[in-house]
Amino acid sequence: MRKPSLKFICTSILGLTLVVSGGCQTTGAKSDPEKAVKVRTQLAAEYIKVNNFDAAKRALDQALEINSRDATANMMMGVLLQQEGSKFNVERAERYFKQALSIEPKNAQARNNYGTYLYQVGRYNDAIEHLQIAGTTLGYDQRFRALENLGRAYVQLGKLKEAEQAFIQALQINRDAYIAMLELAELKYFNQQQAMATELYEDFVRGVGQNNQDARALWIGIRIARANQDNLGTQVLVNQLRALYPESQEYQRYLQLKYSTEAVWK
Repeated sequence: MRKPSLKFICTSILGLTLVVSGGCQTTGAKSDPEKAVKVRTQLAAEYIKVNNFDAAKRALDQALEINSRDATANMMMGVLLQQEGSKFNVERAERYFKQALSIEPKNAQARNNYGTYLYQVGRYNDAIEHLQIAGTTLGYDQRFRALENLGRAYVQLGKLKEAEQAFIQALQINRDAYIAMLELAELKYFNQQQAMATELYEDFVRGVGQNNQDARALWIGIRIARANQDNLGTQVLVNQLRALYPESQEYQRYLQLKYSTEAVWK
């Protein structure tokens, strides 16, 4: 199994699906407008993957000029504006997600991406509505990611039982659902189910690689190792967190709790 990079993990957390059908060959808008829209939208998706947002915007402007009612092009414009990240563009993104869903209400990919957007801006209840639909759409090949995002939205609302169920469903669909694996490990840790928490975290590390963990993953690993009284393992992870993410909230939290005797570090 190919091990995903940290960049892959971060992208998975966002849960944005950038795959669009159709090739990238040149085609004439007048001779085959539908194909022209697909090609430009696919090209934009490739540009987004490498953070070339200006080129992606030009390609999507061309696609929407050909057909302003193309659901995928509208959805991709929403993804682009969200990924660019400025307050102005993030606010504009919602219009395009809504347009995509008004055109194709049953488009699970658009539901997932819009739900992820709503999660990002802190509208968790609204996010859940769309992620539930995407997560229960049979045949949608990114259904596990919608369920991962759904679980994370439930966590933000303190609905931990619902979150756990969503993560379990994600893993049932895709045993390599690494975000679900990690999030579920933390939930098991909070419930003091250390054996299960350890197994899930170790599976996660095997999948992504020891050196491809972000600050959150390392912090979860530190707490699990500490709960297992694994002093050496704890110190190895602390050293990695300090070396790679010294300014992170996770490392600052470790410093706060370093001498705490609480059974469960949160």
